[in-house]
Amino acid sequence: MTRSGPGPAATAVSRRSVLGGAVGGAALLALPSCSPTPSPAPEATAKDSAFGELDAKIEAGMQSYGIPGVAVGVLAGGQEYIKGYGVTNVDHPVPVDADTVFRIGSTTKTFTGTAMMRLVDDGTAELDAPVRRYLPDFAVADPAVGAEVTVRQLLNHTAGWLGDDLQDFGRGDDALARYVASMTRLPQLTPPGSVFAYNNAGLVVAGRIIEVVTGSTYEAAVQNLLLDPLELSRTRFFSDQIIGLNIAASHTVVDGKPVVDTGFWEFPRSCNPTGSLISSVRDQVRYARFHLGDGTAPDGLRLLSRQAVEAMRSDPGAGGTLQVELTGMGVTWMLRPSAENETIVQHGGTWSGQRSGFFLVPGRDFAMTALTNSEGGAQLLTDLFADDWALRRFAGIGNLPATPQVLGAGELAPYEGRYATQQVVETGSLESVVIDFVARDGRLHGTMSDGADPSTNPDENGGAQLGLAFYKADYGLDLGPDGTPVGTRSDFVRGDDGKIAWFRSHGRLYRRQ
Repeated sequence: MTRSGPGPAATAVSRRSVLGGAVGGAALLALPSCSPTPSPAPEATAKDSAFGELDAKIEAGMQSYGIPGVAVGVLAGGQEYIKGYGVTNVDHPVPVDADTVFRIGSTTKTFTGTAMMRLVDDGTAELDAPVRRYLPDFAVADPAVGAEVTVRQLLNHTAGWLGDDLQDFGRGDDALARYVASMTRLPQLTPPGSVFAYNNAGLVVAGRIIEVVTGSTYEAAVQNLLLDPLELSRTRFFSDQIIGLNIAASHTVVDGKPVVDTGFWEFPRSCNPTGSLISSVRDQVRYARFHLGDGTAPDGLRLLSRQAVEAMRSDPGAGGTLQVELTGMGVTWMLRPSAENETIVQHGGTWSGQRSGFFLVPGRDFAMTALTNSEGGAQLLTDLFADDWALRRFAGIGNLPATPQVLGAGELAPYEGRYATQQVVETGSLESVVIDFVARDGRLHGTMSDGADPSTNPDENGGAQLGLAFYKADYGLDLGPDGTPVGTRSDFVRGDDGKIAWFRSHGRLYRRQ
């Protein structure tokens, strides 16, 4: 999987950035920003000052990271702040506003989870039921797993099989069914329920269950269960549904400047439950209000019980890291600890030239979402969603402490070596990536490359550089190109024998060789 942005995130495991859950160069041309909607109150309150600081942080990030357009929404202190910055497209510039649509990537997974919870709430589905209750023929490579894996394990990313299966099964209504039928090739990495590993394939299975239970396509079910009752009029699955709207084009960054990338339009329907939604920041703020609320829609219609809303962010599965440190996953929500013991409820999304972030702190009645139309958005999202600034400024909380340590060679030796993973790409072929770690200067330094010839020295073949500065046993801060921590986190997973078995980066497991 192509990854860009800070941390161990800069090499090709496939040809595009896709379906990650998260959260440089020369200055850009001057980009106009739209007026906030609504404007903050004229009196100089603490929150007004914070919104001004947010504007400055975003505008500086746009200049530094090559981002033409950003839309941000904040709910804090009883105020709503929604604003667009910059332009949709550097070739045909139109101002970004509250209704500009972006791909929200893997935040789509939380819509899949919320739709499933509507079915759980009305008694037509059950989280702890085996998948085969709804899909009797379901199978992966390990027959025992096919029989025992549960719906909850699909949604909290502990199903345990290889999760990055991005095959494209066409545009037909049978795309999800065909995808799920193909999953017998996916090897089992860990026992179900035991280890967190980000799993796109598991969410496709959940989407297929929604189809079977509702008797409709996945997209129609989510439209009926969520999008229409929540009045999300600019949130849709297909590009032909957004004709006439203000669309944020995708951009790559070349020599520090954004360049239009047509990748916005390409998305395999078979992966829709994992990341295909297109939405506006106004709609995302409305969605945030729903998840901070008691389960009712804007018109008062009850969509979920309060207990179901809270259940989505409770009972986390196995923890680990996915750019931030996680207590675990609830029902499709990343549950993140804070130093103040408030739970941060988070997701984010990645697609070609589209990077977004979304988090809530229910205990502080705070939510924030940001949508960007550039690969450079990854760095801005780290600044806003992985680092402490926004949490401290708006919600009064921060990350668990993480002071980078300088370790001795003997302390680093257990982590040195080669780690590898695979991914099924759109064509159905397997692509591999390997990481080689060595200890140097008290930290762990690595090179990421494809696995075409594991006998070669990746340092001699232009592999992407990465590294870790440990802050506690098995957990490290990712290092940037200059060798300093960048704010995101990765970790190592031990086997039953207590030895290092996996390296986990961006939620993916790399097996120790």
